[in-house]
Amino acid sequence: MRANSDFYEAFESRDIDAMAAAWELSDRVACTHPGWTTLHGWPRIGASWRAIFSNSPLQVIVTNHHLVVGSDMAIVTNDENLIDARGGGTVAALNAFAHDGEQWRMIAHHASSVARTV
Repeated sequence: MRANSDFYEAFESRDIDAMAAAWELSDRVACTHPGWTTLHGWPRIGASWRAIFSNSPLQVIVTNHHLVVGSDMAIVTNDENLIDARGGGTVAALNAFAHDGEQWRMIAHHASSVARTV
């Protein structure tokens, strides 16, 4: 799904304008970053992405896609394999999109760290 790819391209490039273009800029959107409480509304979510983008560069390799599409809603689950200066790890993510009549826009992102197994 192109909208999901656009989200991850904005994430990896740390481009807040592209990130805003991927999201529905409304009060109904929600985002849960690993270890954070859930944020509601684009102003708080946008601020969270600005904070994340101010940290060290991050490479995001997305794997394990599963897509469910309805007429105006879509859900994507995938793994975010994150590589940064400290090494990285895997995050399981669920992304929800709504179709606004012209394009798909993210309305929810929930990411949860995956425990490392021995």
